[in-house]
Amino acid sequence: MSEAKQDAAVVLFDGVCNLCNGAVNFIIDRDPSARFRFAALQSTQAAALLGPLGRVPEAEPQSFILVENGRVYERSSAALRVARKLPGAWKLFYAFVVIPTPIRDVIYRFIARNRYRWFGKAEACRMPTPELRTRFL
Repeated sequence: MSEAKQDAAVVLFDGVCNLCNGAVNFIIDRDPSARFRFAALQSTQAAALLGPLGRVPEAEPQSFILVENGRVYERSSAALRVARKLPGAWKLFYAFVVIPTPIRDVIYRFIARNRYRWFGKAEACRMPTPELRTRFL
């Protein structure tokens, strides 16, 4: 594995959530330099990554997590940090970081609570295509 890939930020997502899988596809499509790698929160890879950082994945994952430079970012903070690293106008969404996290996360948690009802739920975690396998832990 190249050094750039080892240093890549890791996005942890709910592997059975259709909205979350859509977000992963969105990031992959806009990340030609492969800055981000991915793992389902339900995976052993997520537990292995979070454990040394003093964190454990939730039994019912309701968070989008970014692990970057040994730090863990959750919910809206994680999403905004990802947007900041994407090329083009997506960086502009990082301006929302001025809104206090508790206020941003009220909206995030509302969507998280309703995501299965609105977007559906897969029977199993996402399996990457052979072309994308290197992007997943």
